[in-house]
Amino acid sequence: MTRFRQNVKTQVRKAHFKRFYWLYLFLVPGLVFIFLFKLRPMYGLQIAFKDFSLVKGIWGSEWVGLKHFDTLFHSVNFLRVLKNSIVTSLLRLFWGFPFPVILALLMNEIRRERYKRTLQTVMYLPHFISWVIVITMVTALLSKSQGVINDLIVMLGGSKVDFLTSPRWFRTVLIGSSIWKEAGWGTVIYMAALAGVDVELYEAAMIDGANRWQRMRHITMPCIVGTVTIMLIMNMGNILSNGFEQIWLLQNSPNKEVAEVLETYSYQVGIREGRFSFATAIGFFQSVVGMVMVYVSNFLSRRMGGNGLW
Repeated sequence: MTRFRQNVKTQVRKAHFKRFYWLYLFLVPGLVFIFLFKLRPMYGLQIAFKDFSLVKGIWGSEWVGLKHFDTLFHSVNFLRVLKNSIVTSLLRLFWGFPFPVILALLMNEIRRERYKRTLQTVMYLPHFISWVIVITMVTALLSKSQGVINDLIVMLGGSKVDFLTSPRWFRTVLIGSSIWKEAGWGTVIYMAALAGVDVELYEAAMIDGANRWQRMRHITMPCIVGTVTIMLIMNMGNILSNGFEQIWLLQNSPNKEVAEVLETYSYQVGIREGRFSFATAIGFFQSVVGMVMVYVSNFLSRRMGGNGLW
């Protein structure tokens, strides 16, 4: 009987794989990407606990324990850089996270498919533009000497504003350009979730006399709250990760006091000075904090009766 059951299970697996083999083929590029760029580099995390030497290599370098973490935590600039990273991440989360949700809800109310597809394409396009080009456009708009925005301010009787070098305006420019570039692309996931909402729910609500706002509030939003929760939990894992390229391109000497985050600090102190172990320690610290935040967010979400990653 046991052998018979095993044969049946084997046949079922073969039939399942034969039927859905093309779906498994689609998984291969993603799995290869994860292995090459996510799992394989973890081998190098041991550098954070060694005095890494390019000549000796990873295995030949001497173990030093938590020496580089101690150097990091007692660094003169650590608290300032950590504060900048946390504040910038929280502002990104507060302003940037709701935008794709709002855009998806608004686009879902467009009934003409032709206009909806055109609008989606226009909003997705900035995602494919390099940060170098985006910051060049931002500079052309906000430059104090030749910027279009400052020219308009002067025409309206105001004084020119130093958007690009003022510490006061740095985070506003950073988050604003980030929202413009990525908000449209972020709607992809929420639009996919909205596509799964049963149309009959809207029809029943319309028969009951519900207006467009009531349908959005009582049908659309509850149907995507699970997706929103999962995306929020995943975003919490990036609480100390603000990206390098955008901040590096906007950073300059006058605004460095608020512009320097862990990524740029790691590049300046770790990579430029050849302190690879120190730079790895910074990245390891970011990863640990991100992992803890994901676990805490998931626990709180499940505790409050919501969805979670597991």
